[in-house]
Amino acid sequence: MPGPTVGPTDDTSTAAATTPTTASTTASVAAPATGRGRPGWAVIATLGGLTALGPLTTDLYLPGLPAIADDLVAQPAAVQLTLTFSMFGVAAGQLLFGPLSDRFGRRPPLLAGLVLYTLSSVVCVVAPNLPVLIAARFLQGAAGSAGLVIGRAVSRDRFQGVALLRFLASIALISGLAPILAPIVGAQLMRFTSWRGTFGVLTALGLLLTLVSFGVLRETLPPETRHGGGVGTTLRTMGRLLRNLPFLGLALTSSLAFGALFGYISGSSTVLQHVYHVSPQTYSLLFGLNSFAIVVMTQVNGRVLAPRFTQRALMLGSLAAAVAAGVALVLLTTVWDFGLVGFCPPLFVMMGSLGVLLPNTAAQALGLVEPQVAGTASALLGTGNFLCGAVVAPLSSLGGQPSAVLLALVVLVCGVLATVAYLALCRPERMRAVGG
Repeated sequence: MPGPTVGPTDDTSTAAATTPTTASTTASVAAPATGRGRPGWAVIATLGGLTALGPLTTDLYLPGLPAIADDLVAQPAAVQLTLTFSMFGVAAGQLLFGPLSDRFGRRPPLLAGLVLYTLSSVVCVVAPNLPVLIAARFLQGAAGSAGLVIGRAVSRDRFQGVALLRFLASIALISGLAPILAPIVGAQLMRFTSWRGTFGVLTALGLLLTLVSFGVLRETLPPETRHGGGVGTTLRTMGRLLRNLPFLGLALTSSLAFGALFGYISGSSTVLQHVYHVSPQTYSLLFGLNSFAIVVMTQVNGRVLAPRFTQRALMLGSLAAAVAAGVALVLLTTVWDFGLVGFCPPLFVMMGSLGVLLPNTAAQALGLVEPQVAGTASALLGTGNFLCGAVVAPLSSLGGQPSAVLLALVVLVCGVLATVAYLALCRPERMRAVGG
């Protein structure tokens, strides 16, 4: 396996299929980056469905949490562990499936993960008690992460630069609907079935994606570019990636941004319904509206902003918007009290900023690595995201009482720390192309 290749480059440079290239910021943004053929809509839809599996797994069953507590005779705080362990599973699974896809190709680990996801969803359906459900949710999250981490690696196999951002935007157009529709669909499912029925829907979705992926997706990592090392080689590759300060900075920036996102996801339900007294239906509409902000800005980023601005400019602009939204949230919950009218707009801005920040962070980080280690790099990014999300999510509910102020502080602190990580570690003169 080739060793790391390091050369001077800036924040928008990308690695070619076999040899990292050196390009100026202007050239890498303005020049069209080509991939290995334009993907069909079937491929885009399938990859979008695979990346949507994560938010669907997280959000679809949320309206059923009180019913789970009643049915399994458990405390609501204990039932929340089904969400926490699912996120831990997603984090751990990416560390497994990402390196496996670098060694054995993209298809075999992906299909194995989808089969395991379907089986673990069946266990969720029939879980007799909370410990079994928590364990099944961990496996479900770990298995579902295969689509997330390998989907990003497939994107890096085929594209670079602006073309990579556009491809990620096309996938996000599909996958971005998941967090919008999941709570709405989940709430409607609870009208006709039990919480077990929502896991039945996830079981059917897992089976469908397994069959479609088998028929639609082709191998994108040729055998000659795969590495043949074992665990030791994988750990050394991860170590080299994490020692590269720009990659580490981008990983930290992405993780902290996800912390803000999961802090919002975990805390918004109780804050909006118990502090601002909105109905479950109104909450689902507000949740969907904020998720819509991410989808729209992801498309604007990939199709309008990326061809016109450097990635660094987009990163700095989106970080500034996220911090400003956090400051506004804190002020509007501690100094001025405008109620729901003052609480919702900053959240909308924050979510929209993530629609620019997250895809640029992923594209920039993956652009620093060669395709043969894209799976491992994708795993590190995704693991950091969900670990941070799992740690931050409970913080918005500290003290046991819903608090809009606490949620605002979580969003602000994550935004500030993400900005510090990017400014400190991703200076233009430090940007380097790394390989495995």
